[in-house]
Amino acid sequence: MRPHIGLAILTIALGGALQVRAANPRAFAVDPERSRLLIEVGKSGAFSAFAGHLHEVEAPVASGVVHLDPADLPHADVRLEFDATAMRVTGKGEPPGDVPKVQQVMLSDQVLDVRRYPKITLESTSVSPVSSRTPDTTTMFDVTISGTLALHGVTQAFKAPVSVRLDGDTLTATGKLSIKQTDYGIKPISVAGVVNVKDALNITFTIVARER
Repeated sequence: MRPHIGLAILTIALGGALQVRAANPRAFAVDPERSRLLIEVGKSGAFSAFAGHLHEVEAPVASGVVHLDPADLPHADVRLEFDATAMRVTGKGEPPGDVPKVQQVMLSDQVLDVRRYPKITLESTSVSPVSSRTPDTTTMFDVTISGTLALHGVTQAFKAPVSVRLDGDTLTATGKLSIKQTDYGIKPISVAGVVNVKDALNITFTIVARER
């Protein structure tokens, strides 16, 4: 066999192997018990400083899947589903008597309207590495995830910085993003025009998934 022919065959074989690897990323199933998403609901208005602390809401993850190959991050993807009916006000920093009232309003047609929109879904459209990485950083890395969030019958684009850690068969992703209620057709609650819930919601999350 001529040297250049052998080299060509080797190149084709290696290229095929790399394509197979990229086409078969590791699959991780989200662990709802270990995953957590918190929403911080701020207040504004003339008397907001006297109207109590921020509302904190927890949104349990119902299910999710992550496909990821650390050597091929641009082809990674994630899909998460949340049960809107299970969202709850944690009560952090609030008088206990206020929690049931806030919970009721949040789930009602004044805000989430969970009877009509019981599910919230988040799905990636692209995953971008934040910086170039070396082979010894394949277990910890930062990415920017772009995608869509479907909430209250409306789907909007989002972008979020996410830190990912791989530990054996376990993936842990932490990050944050901010959305506006009005972008999803939700009018921020106002109390007598002097205490208003802020339009922007700050969301932090920890997603834990196991390889399946």
